[in-house]
Amino acid sequence: MASRNATVSLPLPHYSNHRLKLTCASLSPPVWKQSRRVISVTFLLSRFLLLPNDAMAAGSLIDKYVKRKKLDPLDAYVPPVILAQLQIQDLEKFLNVEKPEFEACRSVLRSGPASSLRVNIRAVAQYASDAGNSGTATDDVDRCLRALEEMDSLFLRASRKDPNATVDRMKSQLGTALTALDSLLQTVPPQVLDRGKAMVEVYRSPPSEQDTETDSSEIQQLQSIL
Repeated sequence: MASRNATVSLPLPHYSNHRLKLTCASLSPPVWKQSRRVISVTFLLSRFLLLPNDAMAAGSLIDKYVKRKKLDPLDAYVPPVILAQLQIQDLEKFLNVEKPEFEACRSVLRSGPASSLRVNIRAVAQYASDAGNSGTATDDVDRCLRALEEMDSLFLRASRKDPNATVDRMKSQLGTALTALDSLLQTVPPQVLDRGKAMVEVYRSPPSEQDTETDSSEIQQLQSIL
């Protein structure tokens, strides 16, 4: 089942006009638009987004660390989760070409916001648990991580010419992961979710002539949120 039928899309204001375009022929990870504004936002988010490329393999150690450390405010985790969801959603474009490059798909899961998704969704689930939604949130995290691990395994097997690692199975796991993330984000208080979506819109929007004039006020607002 294609992921577009399995997910509930996140409404980001004006996002359709600014969505980053992938060049399917190159099958490289999505190019993030850069400007002074985006670079500044990236700097503010960097401590939440950056993990080594083997982050998935080191997941268990990271999980233990997260359980021991004091959580940051919920606002710190929501934007990276939304960014990772959009990044994973873009994988469908990789799979819709005649000859997908599965190693490139695996790289997407290990780069940018997706590389730290495990930590961030567990933190969001912890906040949901504190608010009395532990069962649903924990299930969402488990479903998402299982789907991503299975999808990564399918990418690896397909790169080795395994005929059973089909694109349809990959899309099914993709849809499961995105649906689980949608469900998890529904546990976030509306005002926090709205702020997270606003930050994502700023991060993903292309540069404009007003960037220089608006940098200061926008970054100050983002700093107050983070």
